[in-house]
Amino acid sequence: MSNILFVVTGSDHWTLKDGTKHPTGYWAEELVVPFRTFTDAGHDVSIATPGGVQPAVDAGSLAAEANGGQERADELEAEIGRIAQLAEPLRLEDVDPDDYHAVFYPGGHGPMEDLSSDETSARVLTSTLASGKPLGVVCHAPAALLATEDAEGGSPFAGYALTGFTNTEESQAGLADVAPWLLQDRLVALGADFQEGEAWAPHVVTDRNLHTGQNPASSGPLAERMLETLR
Repeated sequence: MSNILFVVTGSDHWTLKDGTKHPTGYWAEELVVPFRTFTDAGHDVSIATPGGVQPAVDAGSLAAEANGGQERADELEAEIGRIAQLAEPLRLEDVDPDDYHAVFYPGGHGPMEDLSSDETSARVLTSTLASGKPLGVVCHAPAALLATEDAEGGSPFAGYALTGFTNTEESQAGLADVAPWLLQDRLVALGADFQEGEAWAPHVVTDRNLHTGQNPASSGPLAERMLETLR
């Protein structure tokens, strides 16, 4: 049995190009499905956020149209209510990544707001990558990798093959024109080998111990990929 750390955004909004705050948080499917996958396999999951704030779920991720119907949306909402770790998350600042066998970052637009510049999260990412332990990051959560950039513009993630929410998907979601920056562009500028799959279809990329998923549909396959390395 392994201990797995989920690093979750603490932001409930994303500041758009014009300064307005777009309500967001973590994306339900991207937290619930991997949480279920890991715990059903017998692993323990801890959840940490910056400052230990209770994370907000993006209301859009619980909408019927985002889940193929109201029944699936209701199931996700019910599962969120059963995850006790969400009510009292750990302070990310107090977490030692050496205490865990794997680290996972769910997405949602929230990480674009806080984790993209969070130095503590950057240390967790850098330490986990260097350790060789499985590191999973999905959808918008690769924004957290941007915080690992040093003063000279270098990053330990430069040269890694990875994926994340694409410019095409952001455009089709209706937010590309109002976004202060686009994730795919910033990851390419960081030096990553960004690998774009079909929009909204499951797409997982593994490079050494880094496992990334493109979008919400990729969260389940990504968790399964990580499980293979933990067995």
